[in-house]
Amino acid sequence: MATPNDSSRPLNISIVGAGIGGLTAAIALRRNGHLVEIFEAAETKAEIGAGLGVQINALRVLEHLGLSKDNLKSTPSDGNVVFDGRSGEGRTMSWLIGPTNGLLCHRNDLYEELNRLATGEGEGPPAKLRLGSKVVRCNAEEGSISLESGEVVHADFVLGADGVNSIIRTNILGYVQNAPSCGFSCFRMVLEASNAQENPELAWFYEGASGTRVILVNGEPFRRLIIYLVQNRTLINVVAFYADSPEDEAGSVPTVTREEVLDKFHGRLDPKFLRLFDLPVRGSIRKWKIRALPMLPTWVLGRAALLGDAAHATAPLLAQGAGMAIEEGGALGCLLPAGTRREDIPARLQAYQDLRKERGDFVRKESVDQASKPAIFVRSLEIQRILLEYDTLKTSQEFYQERFGKAD
Repeated sequence: MATPNDSSRPLNISIVGAGIGGLTAAIALRRNGHLVEIFEAAETKAEIGAGLGVQINALRVLEHLGLSKDNLKSTPSDGNVVFDGRSGEGRTMSWLIGPTNGLLCHRNDLYEELNRLATGEGEGPPAKLRLGSKVVRCNAEEGSISLESGEVVHADFVLGADGVNSIIRTNILGYVQNAPSCGFSCFRMVLEASNAQENPELAWFYEGASGTRVILVNGEPFRRLIIYLVQNRTLINVVAFYADSPEDEAGSVPTVTREEVLDKFHGRLDPKFLRLFDLPVRGSIRKWKIRALPMLPTWVLGRAALLGDAAHATAPLLAQGAGMAIEEGGALGCLLPAGTRREDIPARLQAYQDLRKERGDFVRKESVDQASKPAIFVRSLEIQRILLEYDTLKTSQEFYQERFGKAD
């Protein structure tokens, strides 16, 4: 029988949160032979209907983990068309680093594909997804979590992928760290695109590079629309940002009306852009207050670590929130290969922080700063190189070898 220190024994890993980051980590860790349980508070899990950019830095990780692009029903992201919201004039802006082969998809399509890779047939033991399992406490030093039901689950490693309101973060830090408002909110909606291409008033949306359309409203506080096609070009994802008061704590609300959206942009946009809102809405329109965490003193303690929004909740203006969580899941797969022992965990998690924290904190800060730098991301070669040329798996494998010696 294997002893606790026997290198042939797979790790028992508890992941708290079944979002994009938690599922990516589960895929990477099951492929190493580890036994993964994912604890999700929701009784049913599906990503709220909205689009998502999967840029090449994240896509490298996902393709390594077996992602099927066909299942994402995605649109290629070859560049951007940036419009002046008042004049209506647009300019195509290709990526300065050259073609990137990024994708634009519906968030739920990515979620379903990651869930398939984490819990279905494949390399390594399938992860076990436990829905309706709310975690209320974590003992980071011991590596255990307590569920609302009273059950206590012991593991070799606990990963907090439980989002901006992370309970694992509270237990690692020893205090509650809230994410303050960034000073702006957004409306998110998905529009039916079945007949949109036949509408001459929407020709501006279909002309130019395949990718996002960014509509900037200059000359006043932050106001911007980001629009792109998803689900095999049958749906249009719209994110409409506007400045608000940091003291306004209304937060996210279940639904708002089309009229509330138009009120924020009426008189500020060329009328051709407003025609987009005549299209039928798929589902509901939601308002989100954008929040970002301050830089945390640590992401790790004992046998517990943070990933994604739990560690560095960002504003969505770099389209890298999910990308960082995906990178971090891939990095953990490199740092916890088959043969990792229970006693190795604290040192490996410290290595994870040393490898990932500076990058995560950079994206968090720069994502918020974008609100005061109109469209700077699509104009900055430096930022594009930092974000998109980064090879998570190569960097993580090299880091592992430097610190721990060549993997078996």
